[in-house]
Amino acid sequence: MFNSILKQCTLSCTKQIAVPLQFRCLSLSSAKLKDNKDLENNTNEGWLKKLLVRRIEPTKEQHSRMLSDKEVIYELQTHNVRPDSTDKYMKNYEQVVQLCQKITNLKYELIGSWSVHVGDLDQYVHLWKHQGGYAEIDKTNTILIQNQEYTKLRNQCGQFLRSRHLQYLLAFSFWPSIELKSGSNIYEIRSYSLKPGTMIEWGNNWARAINHRRSNDEPFAGFFSQVGRLYNVHHFWCYKNLEVRTQTREAAWMSPGWDECVAYTVPLIKEMQSKILYPTPFSPTQ
Repeated sequence: MFNSILKQCTLSCTKQIAVPLQFRCLSLSSAKLKDNKDLENNTNEGWLKKLLVRRIEPTKEQHSRMLSDKEVIYELQTHNVRPDSTDKYMKNYEQVVQLCQKITNLKYELIGSWSVHVGDLDQYVHLWKHQGGYAEIDKTNTILIQNQEYTKLRNQCGQFLRSRHLQYLLAFSFWPSIELKSGSNIYEIRSYSLKPGTMIEWGNNWARAINHRRSNDEPFAGFFSQVGRLYNVHHFWCYKNLEVRTQTREAAWMSPGWDECVAYTVPLIKEMQSKILYPTPFSPTQ
């Protein structure tokens, strides 16, 4: 009976099936199980389901077009600051933020600014939003380069840094929209380096997985890289404190289906890391 089911499923997988984006993975064809072997066959079906769920329908579309809105691009700045210059750096960067807010016709908005408290210490992470796609980024860069005050502040900032890195990101369409937080919160950024060619598969699984993490309003933002380090994914989570983080993550494992989502995504990962972030005083989200 098991071999018969396997043969049916293999044949069905050779056909392309048009399905919505969020469900672009194959499911098992229905099979009638004999009453006297229900338990055994249900176990076999579960094994087959795990085997086949990672098969993706072929497509000629770019994964960025399938997973996101390309008109809204996010900029993730990572600055490694000299330990003896953190105060000067913070003052300098706040002036940069204030200047960008004053410049007219600049579609460049700071979403969040954080210092790293667990992970790479003396590191600051800044998330900016560009409206209007890459054409607007080109325009923004031209305006800022021609601004003498901005150029002066940028040059001063370089004196306080050990290194810096920039990525352009797109937001996953299945994540909740970004909502700025108030009060006292901490953030966690979980970053993943994926195997090339697995981004759609990652999206397939996380489109389901995110539903297990909505109950405590913890998802803040989810992105994948477009320029910079490629096949990078960044998930931002918001918690009241470390204890709430622990309780929330433990509760997720009690949600039926979460363990399967984790099992499907682990083989896609080459490297991962977690950082705990605290908002800076001038961060729009707290």
